Amino acid sequence: MTELSSRSEAPDVPEVPGNVVGGTAAPRRPVRRPYAAVPGIVVVLVLAAAPLFLAPFATTTLTRLLVFGLLAVSLDLLVGVTGLPSLGHAAYFGAGAYAAGWVSIHLTPAVPVPLLVGAVVGGLAAAATGWVAVRSAGVFFLMLTLAIGEILAQVAQSWDSVTGGANGLAGIPAARLGGTPLLNAGFLYWYVLVVGLLMFAVVWVLARSPFGAALRGIRDNEPRMRAIGYPTTVYKYAAFVAAGTVAGAAGSLLAAQQRLVTPADLGFTTAALALLAVVIGGAGSLWGPVVGAALVVLVRDALGPSLGGHGELLLGVVFVLVVYLLPRGAAGLAGMRPARLRPRRRRNP
Repeated sequence: MTELSSRSEAPDVPEVPGNVVGGTAAPRRPVRRPYAAVPGIVVVLVLAAAPLFLAPFATTTLTRLLVFGLLAVSLDLLVGVTGLPSLGHAAYFGAGAYAAGWVSIHLTPAVPVPLLVGAVVGGLAAAATGWVAVRSAGVFFLMLTLAIGEILAQVAQSWDSVTGGANGLAGIPAARLGGTPLLNAGFLYWYVLVVGLLMFAVVWVLARSPFGAALRGIRDNEPRMRAIGYPTTVYKYAAFVAAGTVAGAAGSLLAAQQRLVTPADLGFTTAALALLAVVIGGAGSLWGPVVGAALVVLVRDALGPSLGGHGELLLGVVFVLVVYLLPRGAAGLAGMRPARLRPRRRRNP
């Protein structure tokens, strides 16, 4: 009776989540979220239906947004996944745009020839310059990529016979799909949307593969990754080339949409805006830089003219607010949840 009464009077111990083995909690199984893909599907459907409800100018602005968003995603593969902030990534974006424009003028504008040429040239340009860049880190990497971007911008400025010099490469014919030129703003938008989604899927799979996991390990602690046998320089170089290839594909879409490529498209301003989009959207999330790119394009192209040309000033204010209020960028808002009241765990005597 004494034993039974002592058991009945014992206070209730809150249940500890998870199985406890040897005083430590066993690892939990990953939580499955069957509806996690629903927001992405809804966004894609809305984007696909947008030209049916928007005016041609708004559709063109949205097309430019998708192009710049793909550039930001390619840069996020370096900044957010690998931990290599670059100020010269627009060089490969511009190289792909020039290559696609030149092929469209002198060979054929038929899809997907300019797209493939732009991606290959962007990747080759990244391969030619990346081996030197990835052997540095931190501020040195930042300054080295800035120097590489400025060198390529000067090449585009002075190579008149190929790039058109300061006037840019003009007269690019409209992209042709099945022999039909994509002159309609909606048709061109759908072409850019399909290519952008395919490129985003490639970067998404790459970032979540074992290769992407190794890149995140290099970002978090490169000396430890090197100590356990990973050739970190080779991994960073591969990420650099992959990011340059995707940026070159984005440049080919710019040539198809703008039908004009200028040295400004591969200069410091474009590179800085792309890095700004990654920071505002949230580095490492991949979809966050697209949100940041949308904000940059809307402020620069939509609100800028109505503000008397002070769009850059507004972008600076937005950047300062994001740094102070949202350290993880816009993507950090998705991970904010109210704190739950958890029962205290009683320690064993």
